[in-house]
Parts: sequence; structure tokens; C-alpha cells
Amino acid sequence: MTIETLFGPGKPKPIRFKTIKAVYETLTVRDQVSDYLSTGDRYSSPAQVFETFRFLQRETREYFIALHLDGKIRILCIDIVSIGSLNQSIVHPRDTLKNSLLSSAAAIILIHNHPTGDPAPSSEDIAITKRLNEAADIIGIKILDHIIIGDTYMSFVERGLM
Repeated sequence: MTIETLFGPGKPKPIRFKTIKAVYETLTVRDQVSDYLSTGDRYSSPAQVFETFRFLQRETREYFIALHLDGKIRILCIDIVSIGSLNQSIVHPRDTLKNSLLSSAAAIILIHNHPTGDPAPSSEDIAITKRLNEAADIIGIKILDHIIIGDTYMSFVERGLM
């Protein structure tokens, strides 16, 4: 194989390639993070996740968060996947799982809030959880739970929806 067989006779044109590099950002929080999030905490129950993320009850927009966990169920990273409107947030499996691969997460817990206060899952919540679970299974990441935060919380695992 020669240049002529690849590009035809004459002077070859330059080829442009795009390279992709993972860029990580470290966020420095100046609050007393230890008041609500301790290094090395293992997340073993939905109630524990609710207590940590109950600040979402005060938000007026819907936040969809993926909590990336290591093999011992400790937080590696908190990924704000989407910030939506009062009652809707756009979530796509590609965007949700891309960062979990970059962080080398063994598992994730999905969290989102309902600003209305009612933690009951909508049909869209159930559908996206099913899609995310199927996509995560393919790439070897376990979704441990999906927790909806309202006046109280609702766990997909506790309700038997996962």
C-alpha cells in the first residue's frame, strides 16, 4: 500500500485528527463539608443518602445527580448530570455514564429532587431509570439505587422498582 493507492496521484493533503483528553476539575469547598459529608463514609442505606442530600429539598429546580462510588461504596465524585426546570430535567444515559467511566466508578447511586415536594416517581423517572440500568449493565457499572428527594424520599430499591 502506498500514498498513491490511498489518496490518488499528486501531493497528499494533510489529514486532521481530533484527540480527546480527559480533564478533571478539583472543586475546593470552603464550607464545613465535614458537617454533612465525611471522607470514607460508606453508603449502605437510602436514608443515609437522603440525610446527606436533603439540601436538595430547598432547590426550586430539578437536579439530577450521579454519586460515583468505589468498590467499597465510598464517594469518588459527585456529578451534577443535569439541572432542569421546576418539574423536568433532561437526562441521557450517554451523559450520565460518560463521567462514571472517567472517574473509574464501580457503582453509582442516582439522586434527583422533586421541587414540588412529592417524591413519587413519574413514568419518565421509571423509564429513564430502566434505560440507565440497562446501559450501565453493558459497560459493567452497577446502579445501586435511584433516590428521589422531596419532603421525604423514595428509593427505587426499597419500592422494588429496581
